[in-house]
Amino acid sequence: MTGPETNGEPNAPLAKPRRSSSTRRPGWSTWLLVTGNVIAAAAFCWPLVVPALPQQARDAAPIAALAVIPFAAVALGLALDGRVRSAKTLALLGTLTAIGTATRVAGAGVGGVELVFVLLILAGRAYGARFGFLLGMLTIALSSTVFGGFGPWTPFQMFACGWVGAGAALIPGARTASVSPSRGRRMREAGILALYGALASYAFGLIMNLWFWPFAVGTGTDISYAPGAPLGQNLASFGLYTLVTSTLTWDTLRAITTVVGILVAGPAALAALRRAKLSRPGRRLGGRTPAAQFRSGERVAPEPAAGDPATHLHS
Repeated sequence: MTGPETNGEPNAPLAKPRRSSSTRRPGWSTWLLVTGNVIAAAAFCWPLVVPALPQQARDAAPIAALAVIPFAAVALGLALDGRVRSAKTLALLGTLTAIGTATRVAGAGVGGVELVFVLLILAGRAYGARFGFLLGMLTIALSSTVFGGFGPWTPFQMFACGWVGAGAALIPGARTASVSPSRGRRMREAGILALYGALASYAFGLIMNLWFWPFAVGTGTDISYAPGAPLGQNLASFGLYTLVTSTLTWDTLRAITTVVGILVAGPAALAALRRAKLSRPGRRLGGRTPAAQFRSGERVAPEPAAGDPATHLHS
């Protein structure tokens, strides 16, 4: 098939459009990334599947944390695929990681007041699940390493915060959001993200309690871990434990902080982040960049300037 004739000569064959990236099948790196996250999630839930005495659990905690570190490193490497390796993306990722680190350190020592969730949710919403996942993991890793808070809990926090950032991008409507939406749409999106932030705050506290619960309290209480007990009994004990030690206090304050932060700063922050929207290098025509079409001998018509009458022809 050829393009329209110009001066009696047919143009070069038109490039065949490639499949849109939104319909492209997930690659092997995506499947490996998902598998690594599933394994990490299983590491959180080990008390429910591996019976151990509290002393044994205490001794095994550092080993379990060390076992999660390789999966965190692999997940970081796989998340840095071609879509987030550009200089602009890495610069923005580094800047937001530094901001998140400073925000996390500023809130340290204030029970439950963690504004870092606001940054993770808004950035993940604006730039996608991979970016949000990377930002969460890197923020925890940097803040824990630089300010001396690295411990057996750090790999678990890295994954948990990565999931918080990635989850915001998985809420429907992220791909169709415009740079300058109406006021009503901005507030509606902020409300949805605030609700997600509240749920994520409670979920974060829940899963972070689960992995160290067996050695957090002694034996023989209603909130103690019982080695070898039925799953339902341990789930009930854990539910009571996390309710009285975290959900009603730290997690609730974290949820309130996140909700208020997103409702107050969310609309303006999202608009600013989307104005710096990450894009792939090179404008694609027919699925190929102009440079690629030039190398193959295809003709690329220049775009008409704004206001050019040619833009109104054949419309």
